Amino acid sequence: MANITAAMVKELRDQTSAGMMDCKTALAETNGDLEAAVDWLRKKGLSKAAKKAGRVAAEGLVAVESSGHQATILEVNSETDFVARNDSFQAFAREAAKIALMGAGSVEALEAAHFPGSQTTVKDKLNELIATIGENMTLRRVSKLEVSKGLISTYVHNAVTEGLGKIGVLVALESEGDVTVLGPLGRQIAMHVAATNPVAVDASGVDAATVERESAILREKNAGKPDNVMQKIVESGLKSYYKEVTLLEQPFVHDPSKTISQVLKEAESKAGKPVTLKSFVRFALGEGIEKEEAPDFAAEVAAAAGGKA
Repeated sequence: MANITAAMVKELRDQTSAGMMDCKTALAETNGDLEAAVDWLRKKGLSKAAKKAGRVAAEGLVAVESSGHQATILEVNSETDFVARNDSFQAFAREAAKIALMGAGSVEALEAAHFPGSQTTVKDKLNELIATIGENMTLRRVSKLEVSKGLISTYVHNAVTEGLGKIGVLVALESEGDVTVLGPLGRQIAMHVAATNPVAVDASGVDAATVERESAILREKNAGKPDNVMQKIVESGLKSYYKEVTLLEQPFVHDPSKTISQVLKEAESKAGKPVTLKSFVRFALGEGIEKEEAPDFAAEVAAAAGGKA
């Protein structure tokens, strides 16, 4: 029997994207013959992942998982919404979020983590799912929040089942106060974040490039004004911008007469201690992914025939 080395397993895995244990088995079954091992995996349907990796995966699910003082949010993509409704896909997303909760908060760490109930990693398990279902799937992004005192609230919008949906939000409230007050408050703020999509907690968290872009727009709109007037216009314009896009300055969707900052201040008397909104994370499924346009077959046929659709 051939000696199956780690290098041989890696080479086969790089060629096929099949799971590590599947590659090892394939090499063992073919006495170390790489080409034969590739064929063995193909016959078993385990090398399909590599062929599908280039296809756009912009559907799927956002998963959230919380243990109170820490929480994680994960986006797992598929090519179609049909797969997002698949029980196996949902089970994978849910389990991956639980694993991510115990990890370092990066996709790389999650992919390398052991998948419970198997002898494979999370990445290998995903490749097995790709081979079984027949669509490209990716672990696109993951984020994790922690507080030493207080709690992390979660919210899932358009939920297909508990903890899985199209938009996921984490909100970190830091406080030594009554958690029975913090829980409902955090969930309401998480719902607010889902609805308004703020860019930062406050003005200090807004990206410098974004601030410069907004400033440039204000200067262009008011070109020709004296420098001292222009400075005041830009300062005033940025204040208005921050009220629109920073969480603490936004009107609370559940009571627009108050800002989030005011809502937090009022909560302090009920919680018995100061309440600080430390951070938040919002994932909307597929945001930022350039989706492929569906082909216009009528136009293609007409073009090929030299006519018009």
